[in-house]
Amino acid sequence: MLDKISLTLAIIGALNWGGIGLFGFDTVGFLFGGQGSLLSRLIFTLVGLAGVWCLTLLFRDSEMSRNTPHMA
Repeated sequence: MLDKISLTLAIIGALNWGGIGLFGFDTVGFLFGGQGSLLSRLIFTLVGLAGVWCLTLLFRDSEMSRNTPHMA
């Protein structure tokens, strides 16, 4: 479950960065009171932590994931 939440947050962060790069528009900042607001900074922090967690996906034993039942 933590993997899915982290991946979702990382995707949100990637889309936000894409919006900044392509259009100069920060969606998170726009929706939550600017880049400096406490809520925006909290979301940016959670996205960053999710990215760090997603790094662990790269280093997990693939054999373990093949033997673990997956829930849909």
